[in-house]
Amino acid sequence: MKPSTPAAVNRINNRPRRRPDLTLPLPQREPQIAVPLPLPPSSATTTSSQLLPPAQQQQQQPINFSELDRMNRIGSGSGGTVYKVLHRPTNRLFALKVIYGNHEDEVRRQICREIEILRDVDNLNVVKCHDMFDHAGEIQVLLEYMDCGSLEGTHISHEPSLADLTRQILSGLYYLHRRKIVHRDIKPSNLLINSKKQVKIADFGVSRILAQTMDPCNSSVGTIAYMSPERINTDLNHGKYDGYAGDIWSLGVSILEFYLGRFPFPVGRQGDWASLMCAICMSQPPEAPPTASREFREFVACCLQRDPARRWTAAQLLRHPFVTGLAGNHSIANQVHPTHQLLPPPPRPHFSSSS
Repeated sequence: MKPSTPAAVNRINNRPRRRPDLTLPLPQREPQIAVPLPLPPSSATTTSSQLLPPAQQQQQQPINFSELDRMNRIGSGSGGTVYKVLHRPTNRLFALKVIYGNHEDEVRRQICREIEILRDVDNLNVVKCHDMFDHAGEIQVLLEYMDCGSLEGTHISHEPSLADLTRQILSGLYYLHRRKIVHRDIKPSNLLINSKKQVKIADFGVSRILAQTMDPCNSSVGTIAYMSPERINTDLNHGKYDGYAGDIWSLGVSILEFYLGRFPFPVGRQGDWASLMCAICMSQPPEAPPTASREFREFVACCLQRDPARRWTAAQLLRHPFVTGLAGNHSIANQVHPTHQLLPPPPRPHFSSSS
């Protein structure tokens, strides 16, 4: 190729760059649908938690267990001890549950998996699990502190108050069951209340996450006094155990105990295993007394059906007239999580209540 001469280069540079008669119309920009260009990134990085109010930022910060001061013991059992603790930097009170024992690795992993899932549980009527710490063979769980303690030994003969309490427990139970969580130890000592009159389900030390483990719940954890018949005697119901229906039985026994002011079976709650088994598995389910309202008697009967398939679910019980009728007149009814408003009406029971 021959190199270009200076004259040829000048001709190229002087040539018009485009024809003046050729135009390309630009599209009209509509302001209402215009998308602004993104701003350049700033030098300071802002996290989502920094956009929250200071109080919520404080709650989202991880808690250092070395900053907790144990104040006093507020409960204990065969599985561990619960302490009232103070978080020094924030001056907040928590409940710290210390789980005893040198657990095998697989058991420890299972406990940690369950606690990790329960950390995501967020419902007004379920005690909040804030954090978990595994230290020197002890599993420590940081929980929401309920300043008025448990409902064990509580006598509530006023039906509107009992209906409101029942609705709160059912709201928490409905939330758990929808998330495939079976509690398996519903009883008065595991139902806590605070100074705002909020009732919350606590103590998931014996719970199982059915979606993960597919566990049929045939283990012997829990308190026998509040266990359903088919759970105690595996010969009943063809050896099948439905954890959701088992929670409903335990709820019914607890609610009836609140109303009566005593354990509803003819034996003591602390009786021997054989006496309790005979009372629960062989006798007729306990009933509310004739002096109670028809709605309450029917509600108890819907919970304490010997056939677990005939027990109402938590969703159905939230629509029961005892809960919707009497609880609505109580002053703290509006504090309950409104999940029941999204539920379909329950079917009528398959039995007639004695008058």
